[in-house]
Amino acid sequence: MVTFLSIILVFASLGMVVLVLLHKGKGGGLSNMFGGGVSSSLGGSAVVEKNLDRLTIICGLVWFTSVVAIGLLLKQTS
Repeated sequence: MVTFLSIILVFASLGMVVLVLLHKGKGGGLSNMFGGGVSSSLGGSAVVEKNLDRLTIICGLVWFTSVVAIGLLLKQTS
């Protein structure tokens, strides 16, 4: 079980790195390459940025959950 959670943790970590790099910073970001530079007419974030935010939050929750689960499993075995 720890091995399975470790694999999930590695993939979630790589996903977090990629998703954070895709976010638009102050001067623009890699998300502009994929259509993130187009703003909506209401002055809010672009749809791409909103979806990128959601994916980043989900990936962060998976990462956090796997870290806690690995910690609890390792604490039980020792």
